[in-house]
Amino acid sequence: MTEALIVDAVRTPRGKGRRDGALHMVPAVTLAAVPLRTILERNTLASRQVDDVVLGCVSTVGEQAGCIARSAALLAGYGDSVPGVQDNRFCASGLEAVNLAAAQIRAGFGEVFVAGGIESMSRVPMGSDGFPMAVDPQLARITGFVPQGVSADLIATKFGFTRNRCDDFAAESHKRAANAWQDNRFCKSVIPVSDTAGLPLLDRDEHIRPDTTAARLAELNPSFQDIGESMPGFDAICCMRHPDLDHIDHVHHAGNSSGICDGAAAVLLASRDAVQQHDLKPRARIRSAARSGTEPTIMLTGPIPATRRALAAAGMEMTDIDLVEVNEAFASVALLYLQTFDLDPVRVNPNGGAIAMGHPIGATGAMLLGTALDELERLDLETALVTLCVGGGMGVATIIERV
Repeated sequence: MTEALIVDAVRTPRGKGRRDGALHMVPAVTLAAVPLRTILERNTLASRQVDDVVLGCVSTVGEQAGCIARSAALLAGYGDSVPGVQDNRFCASGLEAVNLAAAQIRAGFGEVFVAGGIESMSRVPMGSDGFPMAVDPQLARITGFVPQGVSADLIATKFGFTRNRCDDFAAESHKRAANAWQDNRFCKSVIPVSDTAGLPLLDRDEHIRPDTTAARLAELNPSFQDIGESMPGFDAICCMRHPDLDHIDHVHHAGNSSGICDGAAAVLLASRDAVQQHDLKPRARIRSAARSGTEPTIMLTGPIPATRRALAAAGMEMTDIDLVEVNEAFASVALLYLQTFDLDPVRVNPNGGAIAMGHPIGATGAMLLGTALDELERLDLETALVTLCVGGGMGVATIIERV
C-alpha cells in the first residue's frame, strides 16, 4: 500500500474567539485561505498538482457553510481544477481531515492533498448549527445527553481528579505554552495574519496567560455546576448512567477548560511517487490512524480506545511512542489519558495545549499534528501520537513517524 507522507504543516496563531479578539474582523474563508496559500508558497507547488483540499469545520452555517474548503481554496489562488471537501467530526475534524486525505493516498485515489481545518468561533458561534442530541428530546433521552462541561466533571468525579489537580494541570499548560513561545518553538509553523492592507493583525497565540497560577485559578467559580444541577437534571443523568456515583463534583471552569478561539491550519500530504516527481521533501509519514465511539454521557473518554486501536494498527505499544499530543478540551480529559497509559507528563503536550492556547474546534487536530512534528524534529525523536476527544462520544488518534 502506498505511503502517505507529510511534507509540511502550517497554522495561523490562535486568536481569542470573542468580538475583541485579534482575528474577529477576518472572515472565516479569508482565515482558512492563509495556511492554504502558504503551503503552496513554501513548497513551490503548483495548485494544479493538488488532487483535493480537505478541511475540517464544525459550525457549518453562515460564512462557514457551503463547503468552505472549496471557497477557501479558490480565494487562496488554487486553480479551478482543485476541488474541496469539508468534514465534521466535531473537535477532531482537523485531524480527521488529515486522516481522510492520507487514506485516499494509501488507497491510490490521489497523489497530493492539502488537509487541515478552520473555525472562526468569534464570528460563527459554537452550536449555531444545531445539535440533535441537545435539541431532540427523544434522542437526548436515548443517548443520555449532557453538555460537554458536565461530562468533563463526570470524568473528574468518577476518576478522582480534584479541583486542585485540574488547576495545577491548567497552570502548567500556560507555563509550557509561554516557554515554548519564548524559545521560538512555533516559529517554523505559525504564520502571521494580516488585514487587507497588509498590516499585521496577529503573529502569536493570543489566549496564553503567562502569569496563570493554580492559586489564581482557584478563585474562579465552577462553570457547569448550575447547568448540571438545574432541570432537566444533567447531574442526575450522569449518576443514572454511572450508578457508582451519587453526585458530581463540578471542578471545571474557564481556566482549566479549552479556550474558544479562531484559527486555521493546513497540512501537505503526498505519495512517495509525488514527492519524487515534484521534488518535495517529506518530513514524516502517517503510520496509522483510528477512531472510536464511546458511551455518550461520559463522552470525552474517546482518546483512550482510539489510541489503543491506532497502536494495534501500527503494531506498536505506547512505549514505542516518543511524544504525545492529547487535546486539552478539559483538564480531566488529559489527566485521565495520562493515568490510563501511565505516561510521563514530560512527553505529553510539552509545549502546552488548548487550555493555554485555545481550541478552534475545526482546526485544532491539524494544529496538534504540526506541533508534534515540529517537536519531534526539535528533539530529534521518531514517533508521535496525536489524539482528541470528540463531542457525542467519539475519539480520534493518529500516529506519525519521521522519515
